[in-house]
Amino acid sequence: MGTSDISLLEADLDIPEVRAFTTMRPGGVSVGPYRGLNLADHVGDQSEPVAANRSALAGLLPPELRITWLQQVHGTEVVSADRVAAGIAPQADAVWSDRPGAGCAVLTADCLPIVLAAADGSQVAAIHAGWRGLAAGVIEATLAAMPQTSADMLAWFGPAIGPCCYEVGAEVRKAFLTALGNDADRYFVPGQARGKFHADLYGLAALRLHRAGIKGITGGDQCTACDAHNYFSHRRDGQTGRMATLITLLPS
Repeated sequence: MGTSDISLLEADLDIPEVRAFTTMRPGGVSVGPYRGLNLADHVGDQSEPVAANRSALAGLLPPELRITWLQQVHGTEVVSADRVAAGIAPQADAVWSDRPGAGCAVLTADCLPIVLAAADGSQVAAIHAGWRGLAAGVIEATLAAMPQTSADMLAWFGPAIGPCCYEVGAEVRKAFLTALGNDADRYFVPGQARGKFHADLYGLAALRLHRAGIKGITGGDQCTACDAHNYFSHRRDGQTGRMATLITLLPS
């Protein structure tokens, strides 16, 4: 597999010092339910293809760049990539850096990946925002961990499950109403079954970002469950691979 086989969805941030993207499913050497560029080592795929896929991704990046991978638990823990030793995957759902060459990455297959970047190119972060972490405040925890104020940040939403396909129970709606008040209710549309709702993760994340002072938000127009060619989707397929969303300050 050559690096030319890999497809990337580039983030719309327009900051020269920053590169961010989400990997897409085509390319890679994983087979079966993980067919394509599966980059997760915790979903049952064999270690050899995952290592080959990660190596192919690394071939698209500056050789000195080191990716920090996480053990994601749908929480609000945030780590600094600059303080994580090589080869260690800390238990966290967000990672940030202000050092060029540190790749901040999260893995998703329906959950919302969010990248943050200071407009002056001084710091970046990647966030794994499933509904539990989003309701619990993983966005706000990430902003609190970073030195720069949120007003100077830009955000991009990588591909996630859209409200067309994301049906949830009443407990999910209740969690967001408790956390955000009635403003959150506009992002829940009653489903066909009683007590079910179609939830808009993009809208809920945008609400939290706006309340935190971040106005520059792009992305949010994909649905992983609708597009089996380009994206893994746990809701659609059950056993499946994961895409990576990565952001880094480019080495000079």
